[in-house]
Amino acid sequence: MAAPLGALLYRASHQLNNVRILGASHRLENILRKNEFLLNYGRLPLTDSNVTTIPYRRFEPTDGRYFVSYISKYLQGRGMPKMSAGLHKKFLESVYEMFNNAVIHSGTTLGIYSCGQYYPNVHRLDFSIGDLGMGIRESLRRKKQLELAADEAIRWAFTGTNTTRTGPIPGGLGLKLLADFTTKNGGRIQIVSDRGYWELEEGSVRSSLFDLPFPGTVVNIELNTADTKSYRLSSESNLGDIF
Repeated sequence: MAAPLGALLYRASHQLNNVRILGASHRLENILRKNEFLLNYGRLPLTDSNVTTIPYRRFEPTDGRYFVSYISKYLQGRGMPKMSAGLHKKFLESVYEMFNNAVIHSGTTLGIYSCGQYYPNVHRLDFSIGDLGMGIRESLRRKKQLELAADEAIRWAFTGTNTTRTGPIPGGLGLKLLADFTTKNGGRIQIVSDRGYWELEEGSVRSSLFDLPFPGTVVNIELNTADTKSYRLSSESNLGDIF
């Protein structure tokens, strides 16, 4: 939740508000110092000796190469399921597509926010990325002239290779790979955009509408770290074919 919280607090400060963090419990403050969230609010960092955090970061839309370095560094270890080199590359490309979607579709000028946490006791790894852009529903209205409810718009974005992207570079494939992988892994994907909430868990989808909107889009990818299976792309016959 540090990614969407960071986005909201940055938006508040951008609107000339003075933002301070007060009254956090000792345990919560330690977590938010370990993942470096509170460094933005005058706190000192705390060493993550258990190596369970994926640090909180804010990226400009032009920071694509820094985001690639970030996920390449932190989306390994931390209970990540076993996967071939080819699949791991495609997995990172799919996560990068989330960043690219925020850049291309959201029109955000206030940045893109990311954070993650490994929970070894409950065998889960969560990674979140959020933006303060127009949201999926508004993007579809403007670019596809589709009038959908906010939850239906998220469902549309996750159907096959649907995308509002134009030109020779296809879109939507990263979303499909993440959906397929988390379903096989026993994880889940959660998306909030505008008033819409959409969740995919164990192949089942549920969605709903909030009373009030989130001013942008947040994607949370949750992996099951108790999964002992090893994964590869169906196109891989052996590692020698990749390189």
